[in-house]
Parts: sequence; C-alpha cells; structure tokens
Amino acid sequence: MHNKTDEYSPLTLAFVGDGVFDLLVRAYLARRANRPVGELNKEKVSMVNCKSQAQFAQRLMPHLTEKETAVYKRGRNAAPKTIAKNGTVAEYHSATGLECLFGYLYLNGERERVGELFDLIVGLVFPE
Repeated sequence: MHNKTDEYSPLTLAFVGDGVFDLLVRAYLARRANRPVGELNKEKVSMVNCKSQAQFAQRLMPHLTEKETAVYKRGRNAAPKTIAKNGTVAEYHSATGLECLFGYLYLNGERERVGELFDLIVGLVFPE
C-alpha cells in the first residue's frame, strides 16, 4: 500500500515526529502528577533526548510491523545536517528513526498506533 506520506523525506517525517513525541511525553507527565514546571521539564528532557530515544527505538523493534521497520530505517539512515550534542552519532541516527516513525504514523492518521507504541515506551520508563 502506497500513500503520499511515503514520498516525504525521512527528515521531514522526523521533524513532525519530534513534535509529536515531545507532546506525548509532556501530556503523559502532566497527567502523571501536577508538579512544578521545572520538575516536569527535567523529567521530559530525560525522555526526549537522543540517548533515550535510541534505547526506546531498540526496545520497540520487535513490536514493529514490516512497514514500520522500513520507515524507522529510512529515518535512521537519513543524513541529518546537525550532530547530537548529548549522544553518539549512532544514537542520534536511531533517535531520528524513531521520530521519523512517529511522524509517519501521525501524518497517516494512525493515532491509535502512535498511542500503542508510546504506551510500550512508557512501560519501559515507568514500569508499574
């Protein structure tokens, strides 16, 4: 199945996915506890950085469909113009792949799947 989103550059998808992932984390943390914004932001930064996102991507791999894996790999293999400040090049590429996947799913209207994958990530960060 081919759709218009398949034609977007992986870095464009990652651009959208970065915002989607950031918003999901912010909303999740706000729902978890009504705390001072400084505390919320500190916790957000611990989840929205290339090192954490690379770890999340690796843990999600077994749960991805063939198409999702291909989208992730397109993002991972893209050549971003900036280099990570707080991680390795490999982590940065992996994080870009994760953002690409979230952007792709979001732009395709697959909000339920975005939620499922995010819930898997939350289960890794905050096991209950």
